[in-house]
Amino acid sequence: MSFFTRALSVAAAAVLVTSLAAAPAQAIEISPPGANDWSCKPTAEHPYPVILVPGTFESMEKNWSTLSPYLKSAGFCVFALNYGETNGVYATAPVAESAQELSPFVDAVRAATGAKKVDLVGHSQGGMMPRYYMGFLGGAKYVHQLIGIAPSNHGTEGVIVPPPGFIEDPDYTALGCAACADQQAGSAFIQKLNSIGDTVAGPSYTVISTVYDEVVIPYNSQFLDGPARQVTNITIQDKCPTDLFEHDQTPNDPVVHQIVAHALGQASGPADPAYQPSCI
Repeated sequence: MSFFTRALSVAAAAVLVTSLAAAPAQAIEISPPGANDWSCKPTAEHPYPVILVPGTFESMEKNWSTLSPYLKSAGFCVFALNYGETNGVYATAPVAESAQELSPFVDAVRAATGAKKVDLVGHSQGGMMPRYYMGFLGGAKYVHQLIGIAPSNHGTEGVIVPPPGFIEDPDYTALGCAACADQQAGSAFIQKLNSIGDTVAGPSYTVISTVYDEVVIPYNSQFLDGPARQVTNITIQDKCPTDLFEHDQTPNDPVVHQIVAHALGQASGPADPAYQPSCI
C-alpha cells in the first residue's frame, strides 16, 4: 500500500468515527424483483438456478434491482441473499464467516429446485467471497460457474467506502467492518484465499471489470489466472469503449446484463471472450 493510499485510509477512518447511531438498527430482508420464487424449477434451457450475491454494504434488494428481473424475464430461476450483517449493515462481517452463510443458502436452493449445481453471480465482495466457499468449504462440487462483477479477487489498493447516499456519515470503524479490512490488498484473508490458486477444479469463472473502477483498484487485479477453458476475464471497455459505468453501478449496466446472461447460457466453460454485447 502506498503512502498516499495508507494516508487516505487513515483519513477515511477518521471521517467515519462519530455517528454509528445513524446506521439502521435492524436490517430488513427484501428480495429484488424476480428473485426468491422458491417454486421455480429450472428448465432444460436454463438448468442451473442463479444465486445473486451482493457486495460490501449492499442489500440484495438494492444491488440486484435491475439484473434480477432481467434474468428472471430471460427464463432463469433467480435467487438472492443477504449476508454478513454487522449492526444492521450487510456484508461487513469477516468474509470467511459470510462464506459460511452462503453455504446453507446454496443447499436450500438446490433442495428447492432439484438442481445438483448452481450458478453464482456476485458483485464486488460478492464476486470474491464465493471463491472461499468453493475453495475452503467444499462448495466447488455444487457450483457450475462463478461470475464476478468488479470482484475484489486480490483485494484493493484503494479504500472501501459505502456508495453515495448509503448512510449519512456512518462509523464503520466502530461498526467493525471486518470485510473492509479483509479486502485490502495483502491482508491475511486475501493471502489465504489465493494460497490455493485463483481457481479450483470444477467450476468455470467469468470476471467482468471496468477501467473506471474507483473501489477495487487497480481494476485488472480483479482478473483471475487460469486456463482459457475455465476462465474468461472481460474488460467492459474492450467491448464498449464509451461505457462509463464505475464500480457501484456495474450491476445495473445493460452491457453487463448481456454478458452475464451470455455466460450463464454456456453449457460448459466460462463466457466466450469473443462475445460482443450490444453497446447501449
